[in-house]
Parts: sequence; structure tokens; C-alpha cells
Amino acid sequence: MKVRQDAWSHEDDLLLAETVLRYIREGGTQLAAFDEVGDKLNRTSAACGFRWNAEVRNNYEQAIAIAKKQRKERKRALERMNKDKGTSQEKPVSQEAFVEETPAPVYIEEVSAELIPSSKSFSNPINNSITLEDCISFLSSLRHNDFLSNQLEMENNRLHRENESLKQQTKELEKRLEKLSDQQTIIQEDYQALVQIMDRARRLVMFEDTEDRNSPTFRMDKNGNLEQLAK
Repeated sequence: MKVRQDAWSHEDDLLLAETVLRYIREGGTQLAAFDEVGDKLNRTSAACGFRWNAEVRNNYEQAIAIAKKQRKERKRALERMNKDKGTSQEKPVSQEAFVEETPAPVYIEEVSAELIPSSKSFSNPINNSITLEDCISFLSSLRHNDFLSNQLEMENNRLHRENESLKQQTKELEKRLEKLSDQQTIIQEDYQALVQIMDRARRLVMFEDTEDRNSPTFRMDKNGNLEQLAK
């Protein structure tokens, strides 16, 4: 009895997508694909179908379109094979025989594209026919985008390092500015003290000069008495 009810992992979703796409390519039904996935994951086919329609399918629209196109090409190849065999009055070739004798027309680029979630850069698969060149062009654009992404990441890392270096230089300049500001404050205080000292010295000199001019002058006469000289 299938009782697994835990959350779906990325690997579970990938297995579900690969199985459904394979059944679409080979002309099978989605119900059969759900049964196979359910057996592998110990889940019910209903749970697999709900997961496919609710979450996974929207990410594989382009892959579904490619798988349907491959199914049509496979069917046309079988019809041509049966028609050629019919003209030579031989037994028509069944689909199983065709599978055994001739490999399915699956291209490497298209198989890789199946596992890529749908992107807005693709054309609408309902209205436009997707060719092998379209798939190759899309994969090339992905590789180019990956290269650009690496370049941008490297540039971002370089700018980050430069930013850190500039931050360090800014901190050092701020420290120097703070030191110079402190020195300027000390110099300003010393200058003010020097000005005060010079002002006191000037006033002291002026006071002494005035005192010298106002002090009386004496001289001694013949009798030994002091007399003040007139100025």
C-alpha cells in the first residue's frame, strides 16, 4: 500500500518530469507515467498527477512541446515505414519493431532542453514550430548568459574589494583628520596663552616706564642734605 505523504523533493519532481516527458515522446499516456512514478516513489498515481498539474507542469511547457513534436515525427516515420513495406506487399512494421530496429529520433540538444524550465525568451509552443536550430540557439544563449553572469560576478567581487579598500582608507584619513584637529586645538590654545603673556609684558613695561618718569630726583648739597631736583 502506497502511504508516502512527505514533501516532494527536487529529485522527485525531476523524476516525475522525465517520466512524463518520456511517455509523451513515446506516445504513452500521462496516467501510465503517473503509475510508474508512483511505484518508484511509493506514492499514489493520483498524488503524482496532482503534483504534475499543480507544480511541475508549468516549469516544463517548452519540454512538453518538444516531446509532442518528437512524437509526431516518430508517428510520421512509422507511417512512412509501413507505407513502404505495404507497397512491397510485406507485413506492416509495428511500432515495437520500429523501436527495435531504428533508434527514436531524439536529438541530444532537444533531450537537454527537456530538463530546462520554460522561459519567456522562447516563443509560444502552441503558435510556433520549434526546430533543432531554435534549441541550439537557446542553449547557446544560456551558455552566453552563464558567461556574462560569471563576468558580472567577477566584476562585483572586484568592486567589493575596492569598496573595502576605500572604506579602510577613509577610516585612516578620518583618524589623521582627528589627530590634526587635536593638534590645531593645542596650537590655538598655546597661541592664545602666548598672546596673553605678551600683552602682560607690554603692560608691565609701560607701567615701569611711567613709574620711572614720575619718581622724584634728589641730590646732596655741600652740607650733606638731600634736595629734590626740579624736573
